[in-house]
Amino acid sequence: MRRLPLTLLAASLALASGIASAADTTIPATAVKTATQLRDKAMHDDTGYRIVESLTTEVGPRMAGSDADQRARDWAVAKFKALGYDKVYTEAVTYPLWERRSERASIVGPFAQPLVLSALGYSPGTPKGGLTAEVVKFDSLDALKAADPATVKGKIVYIGYRMQRAKDGHYYGMGSAVRTAGPPIAAAKGAAGYLLRSAGTDAHDRIAHTGVTGFRDQAKAIPAAALSNLDADQLERVLAHGKPVTLKLDLDCGVVGEYTGANVIGEITGRKHPDQVVAIGGHLDSWDPGTGAIDDGAGVAIAMAAGKLIHDLPQRPDRTIRVIAFANEEMGLWGGRAYADKHAGEVAKFQLGTESDFGAGPVWRMSASVKPEARGAIAQIARVLRPIGVAYDAKKPGGGGSDLSQMHGKGMAALSLTQDGTHYFDWHHTANDTLDKIDPKELAQNVAVYAAFSYMAAQADGDFGSAPGAFAHDGAGE
Repeated sequence: MRRLPLTLLAASLALASGIASAADTTIPATAVKTATQLRDKAMHDDTGYRIVESLTTEVGPRMAGSDADQRARDWAVAKFKALGYDKVYTEAVTYPLWERRSERASIVGPFAQPLVLSALGYSPGTPKGGLTAEVVKFDSLDALKAADPATVKGKIVYIGYRMQRAKDGHYYGMGSAVRTAGPPIAAAKGAAGYLLRSAGTDAHDRIAHTGVTGFRDQAKAIPAAALSNLDADQLERVLAHGKPVTLKLDLDCGVVGEYTGANVIGEITGRKHPDQVVAIGGHLDSWDPGTGAIDDGAGVAIAMAAGKLIHDLPQRPDRTIRVIAFANEEMGLWGGRAYADKHAGEVAKFQLGTESDFGAGPVWRMSASVKPEARGAIAQIARVLRPIGVAYDAKKPGGGGSDLSQMHGKGMAALSLTQDGTHYFDWHHTANDTLDKIDPKELAQNVAVYAAFSYMAAQADGDFGSAPGAFAHDGAGE
């Protein structure tokens, strides 16, 4: 039998008896009451919806490094100020500038016809006049990994992995791996180009899902694109005839230098501990086909609106609420990584954090990575969130969301607030990512969750365990 350290044993006995020890983090009853009132107010408040409507209407798609990138940052600074945030500032983020200019594809033979596709981030363009080559099909990433390079050399690799729907979106793990890891593997085996079935769950729209590849060295990159699910079906029917299939890709895209954008940050300053922060946010950039409503205008709006509701309380919270609109998440967490690198030395001052980046469906599950002595405080948060449909999974770690996973990797205590993503991947990274996909009442539930948890964390007596390297054991930041 493994023996518990005395401190952990004492904490366990205290929790079992319902008595908090002096070392336990707790949330005062007055803060619980205020958080409950915040929750109920937020459920009937349209601030979040008005923010995402403003962003998607006044700025529209916000491709990192595009002309809209600067307009989005200007919008965010102005919106934070209009909402009454005490402090608004930016922090520079530099990254490779990738541009999409045009994309076309067609089956040349045996049955000539056009295909609908989308070039992938960091893909180079095809040679002048396009790339024409035979297709070689693989059913999975593992099959490509195992392939003899001689069967791939000079051909266009196609992987037909089909994503399935799931409430927590877990099939996207493989879908995104096929998109990110597949192109470099194919390139290393001598492929001339790469195609995949879109990493998406739609079955009736002839629209491709874009996204980033794993290319880091442009000298080793090959043209890469995603076919719409319907065009992937058509290609597979043609391949099933058993004859060699030749495709022509004509992609005009590529990296054209570097660009310096910025994370945009707004703060509600804490009245007792202004240097201690609860960090929430979303990413400001989006892909270019749609207007970036669910990915991730909704996340930015949820966090901004939660901070606004806390701002409107009769007095400021004890700790600072910091809302971060991250730069260029889509091309590889550039804003999140820059933020974590800049603030790693301050990680112990981060009370608790998480980012919203999974659409606008209702939050249904909460999990946490915190020190054992803070589990009671997490349970207090869970009790406030339970009436609006959020279940607490005490066995699952929290990751902090996409960009804030990088601060979690440095040791920030973190939540995961999982939204219902059943239909998220129908629209994700497509022209169909538009405002009509957001239900205002479901968005308000998200704002209620973020406002309540943020306020309770800010008012806690004690901390949640943030410290350099504190959560390396749970895969933080991976």
